[in-house]
Amino acid sequence: MAEIKIYTTRFCPFCIRAKHLLESKGSSYDEIAIDGNSELRRQMMSESGRHTVPQIWINNKHVGGCDELYALERSGQLDGLLAEG
Repeated sequence: MAEIKIYTTRFCPFCIRAKHLLESKGSSYDEIAIDGNSELRRQMMSESGRHTVPQIWINNKHVGGCDELYALERSGQLDGLLAEG
C-alpha cells in the first residue's frame, strides 16, 4: 500500500475532493492540517515550493494538488502509484 501525505485546511473544497478520491480508492493517508499553524504552512511550502492546499505526496513523490491528482486518475496512472509501496 502506498504511503500518502496530504497537507490540508479544514474547509478547502479541493482538499475535500482530493481526500474523497483517495478514500474511494481505498487508500489511507497521513493528513497534516495546517489551519492557523504558520510553522506547518512554512514546512509545506518548503517541501512543495507551493503555497496552496492540498499538497499531496505519494511514496515520497510530490504529485501536486487536487487538479494534478485528478489528472493522474484520468490518465490511468493513479492506481499504479497507489499500488506501489
